[in-house]
Amino acid sequence: MRIVITGATGLIGRSLTAFLLSQAHQITVLTRDPQRANDVLGSQITCWSTLDDQHDLNNFDAVINLAGEPIAEKRWTPQQKEILCQSRWQITERLATLIRASSQPPTVFISGSAVGFYGDQGQAVVTEDEAPHDEFTHMLCERWENLARAAESQHTRVCLLRTGIVLAPHGGALAKMVPLLRLGLGGPIGDGRQYLPWIHIDDMVHGIHYLLTTHGLSGPFNMVSPYPVHNEQFIATLAEVLDRPAVIRTPAAAIRLLLGESAALVLGGQRAIPKRLEEAGFAFRYFELEEALRNVLNKPTP
Repeated sequence: MRIVITGATGLIGRSLTAFLLSQAHQITVLTRDPQRANDVLGSQITCWSTLDDQHDLNNFDAVINLAGEPIAEKRWTPQQKEILCQSRWQITERLATLIRASSQPPTVFISGSAVGFYGDQGQAVVTEDEAPHDEFTHMLCERWENLARAAESQHTRVCLLRTGIVLAPHGGALAKMVPLLRLGLGGPIGDGRQYLPWIHIDDMVHGIHYLLTTHGLSGPFNMVSPYPVHNEQFIATLAEVLDRPAVIRTPAAAIRLLLGESAALVLGGQRAIPKRLEEAGFAFRYFELEEALRNVLNKPTP
């Protein structure tokens, strides 16, 4: 397949691009830094630095849109919230416009979203049908998804990736958690009862590939493992894998003081399950958190 990918040098994009290249797909990457993209992804890819020269996407079979400013890197000042939104909305709207302008459009548009779409759901099990709570992450994701849905037609199906915490060897949430735990400084956050929906990077990549190649699938998909865990259980399991203690609990008030509004990302959560992905026939490789963590951190079972 001939595939356009945005966000290809990000946490998910790097692994996805490598996998798709291994399957002999032809990959075109939209990037602000073509040299870095070639360094990270290899010389097999084609790089675009802008979409301004494109009038349609007739020459492509699929578009995978993973672009967006990392949501947990900085405090949510008004300026940062605008960056978080526009870094997702603008590129998604442009891609949908190009798809609609195509006489022979791509057959599938796979676009990013997040379990933050639902807002904080407490202890309730969250499928793709769950009514969202009206929070900043919901507002961001709802518009992001609606802009992507504009590309949908009888020729183009749209799949939306409501992604949880991605466990990968380099980067992502583990890059922040692991150093603290190795120093003996980690522990649960708040009461530790908030759910943390996770997914192994391999299941994320293979899940996207499944949506890419399985005709008839469209709409939102919770890209999470079937077994989300509480924050307290996640930290305890990670500490066990690292053979380190995890006894320093961080009070919710301290997190709110440190992070401001973005504290909602770690003090709230979603007990999200991949109902639609499993119903579609996708088989997960990693069900158990400990096995997933041992794999990505290269920590064999003792």
